[in-house]
Parts: sequence; structure tokens; C-alpha cells
Amino acid sequence: MKYNYHHGMCPADQYVPLSIGAEERGFDGVTMPESICYPKEATSQYPYNADGSREFLESVPFIEPLLLSAHLAAVTTKLTFTTSVVKLAIRQPAIAAKQLSSLAVLSNNRFKFGVGISPWEEDFEIAQIPWAKRGKRMDEMVEIIRGLMGGDYFGYKGEIFDMPEIKLCPVPSQPVPFLIGGHSKPALKRAALLGDGWIAAGADLATTKSYIDEINTLRKEFGRDHLPFEMSAMGAEAFSADGIRQLEDIGVTEVTVGFRNVYEQEPDDKSVAEKLAMMDWYANEVIAKV
Repeated sequence: MKYNYHHGMCPADQYVPLSIGAEERGFDGVTMPESICYPKEATSQYPYNADGSREFLESVPFIEPLLLSAHLAAVTTKLTFTTSVVKLAIRQPAIAAKQLSSLAVLSNNRFKFGVGISPWEEDFEIAQIPWAKRGKRMDEMVEIIRGLMGGDYFGYKGEIFDMPEIKLCPVPSQPVPFLIGGHSKPALKRAALLGDGWIAAGADLATTKSYIDEINTLRKEFGRDHLPFEMSAMGAEAFSADGIRQLEDIGVTEVTVGFRNVYEQEPDDKSVAEKLAMMDWYANEVIAKV
């Protein structure tokens, strides 16, 4: 099992000491979410908390995750950095590929690209990207970004994008893993067909198992079950050695742990020292005992 520490949209000056602390305590990586902005008026529901409300996001400090990953890569040596998740479909593929290639090179292949489709129509309006066919748009973007990071001239002609052959330099020496986030049927299918892994957005053990089983069935149907694949999850089981073993039994390969529930609007009032103490507890009581 691999272990990721989730910063939980902490104050900006805490990211460096907490990331260094996570590396020193045996965590394998850190994860970070994304939010572009909070619209003054919105009708879209937020799908990842119980009542669908999103007001708690209005004043949460989101640092742009690609910039943050580069910043943290400069002060660590082993940690991996995973976006959980970037709203890929509101971007332009060539620009995203250039940013991702640069980050992978600068971090020495320590970045994993967790991606999803934003649940907010307002994100698409703000980015001036059509809401229609957003799933197809994202699928083509994954193909384009992978192709551009291969190092050769690459062009693409699809339903959404028609791009002449271009070449990026530099490109990473290893492929950047794409981890697909989401629980919907299309998201699970996308993970099985296009992904190098899947990121759960939070669910109980039985539900997580059902998602993993479905992805594995689809990967076999698509002839991709022989390829490496990561299953990333979070939840109550991640906080005990026995729970970690339960997650391993259903196919989870890495867990993400945080010590604050942002969905329940728990205040981020802990100091760096207090958060490092929580990491110490986890390293001693969970990581060391599995």
C-alpha cells in the first residue's frame, strides 16, 4: 500500500513544512484538489457532500495545483504529487500538455495527473468552453496530451479537436500516469479505457469494492487488464492497520488521508506542529503496523 497525505486546502505557508514532514514520516505522496473560482451566482449542485451544497467552497484557499506541485517538488526528493482532481475538460490540450511536460521534467517524474470533468456548468462558462460534449472533449484531450508528451511530432483529428502536427521539448523520460476520478458510469468506463488508475471521491468499503470490480471487469473487456493500474481511495478504513488490510483485499493500491473534513466545514485551525503530530500518530499506528 502507498500512502498520500492530503493537505486539505491549508494556509499557503503550511504546504512546504507539511510536505517535508510527510516525506520524513514515510508518506509516499501528497494530493491536492482544484477549484478555479467561486461564481457569485450558480445553479449547479456539488456532488461530493451529502446535501449537494457548495457554499463551504466560497472562502476555501485553493492554490493552483500544478504550480503548487512544482513548488513542493523543489523542496522534496521522493514525494509524488497527485491532483485530485484537475478539471481537464475546461482546458486547451496543447497548453495543458506543455504545462504537464514541464512539471514532470522539473519534478523528475514525480507527478501523477488526476483528472475529471467539472460538475459545475459555470466552470465551462468562465473558461469559455462548451458544456456540451464535455465527456468526449476530455477523452480526446487525454489522447492528445499523451501523444504530445511522446517526444515526436503529433497531430490529431477527432470529433472535437483538429490539431496539426507539433512537437514539444522537453518531454518527460517516463509517461505521466493519468488517474481518472469519479463514480459515474462514464467515469468508471473512462478510467478502464483510458486511465492508468482511478481515484475514488469517497465511499464506504462495499461501494468502493463495487466500483473497483466494475473497473476491473471493463479493463478485461477492453483488453487492458494486463497493464499496470492504480486504485486510489480514501475513507474511515484508511485510519487503522486492519482497515488498510481491508482496502488491500478489495484491490486498493494507495490511500489518501487527511485529518480534517472540509465537506463538513471543519475549521483549519491546527498549527504545523499539531498537524505533524497527527502525521506522527499515523506513521506509528498505521503505516508501521501494516
